[in-house]
Amino acid sequence: MDLTIVIPLYNEEESLPELAAWIERVMQQNNYSYEVIMIDDGSTDNSWNVIEQLRTGNTNLKGIKFQRNYGKSAALNEGFKAASGQVVITMDADMQDSPDEIPELRKMILTDGYDMVSGWKKKRYDNKLTKNIPSKLFNAAARKSSGIKLHDFNCGLKAYKKKVVKSIEIYGEMHRYIPILAKWSGFRKIGEKVVEHRARKYGVTKFGWERFVNGFLDLASIMFVGKFGKRPMHFFGLWGTLSFFLGFVIFIYLTISKFFFDQTGMTQRPLFFFAILTMIIGTQLFLAGFIGELISRNSTERNNYLIETKTGLN
Repeated sequence: MDLTIVIPLYNEEESLPELAAWIERVMQQNNYSYEVIMIDDGSTDNSWNVIEQLRTGNTNLKGIKFQRNYGKSAALNEGFKAASGQVVITMDADMQDSPDEIPELRKMILTDGYDMVSGWKKKRYDNKLTKNIPSKLFNAAARKSSGIKLHDFNCGLKAYKKKVVKSIEIYGEMHRYIPILAKWSGFRKIGEKVVEHRARKYGVTKFGWERFVNGFLDLASIMFVGKFGKRPMHFFGLWGTLSFFLGFVIFIYLTISKFFFDQTGMTQRPLFFFAILTMIIGTQLFLAGFIGELISRNSTERNNYLIETKTGLN
């Protein structure tokens, strides 16, 4: 199969028929074998019924319906699991991403040899204060910390080799940083393409202010997990050892001062309590690293979601 198009959605009943027809037109024009996987993230409107109706006219369209709302990362993760196309394209369901970009994105993967291509919405129609400016801050922080030179990490329109989506795990709010997850999984040829950003035609945005805080927290989490996820002792053990050693050195100094320089009242000196504190913190950090090693070696799958029903998928 040439293409899998993964579309996470939440309360987008109005846009789905037009989007599905547009995608089908592009697929037929380019003679692609394809599947479209729509993941209904617990919508409270008529989105799932629309998906089922669309499937009656196009068996290439498949659907997954979550029992409740889990978030975009969970929807993408399930879509990636089900994808079988040689190239996987993700796009949003709000009609702000153009399916006409698909052939060029596919070409960049197959012909130019990219592992992943991220869209760059150079000209945006979002609110500058609530979306554009915060997005620029997020992207600058992500570029600086990851070393990946992308202008728009959070663009929903992306293309992947099949191997990439089968190698990464998305949870929490980490859909914003898929390029970083791909890099940590060993896929380093990550490209960028300027894509059209269309004004929202139906509905309203589903993201609030809390996504800004969550975004920075998830970036810190990704950077930590990427470096130390499989070896937590290298982080906690290092700082725990340094902390304990500092406290131990201070304790030795206080002991020598008491017995060799006849300084009394060792336990009344603030330095004594500082030494005890650093030794306790060091011990706790070391134990945290040890427990982290045990957990990382015995962890089970984290992404288990309650799926109410599926259509067109086993």
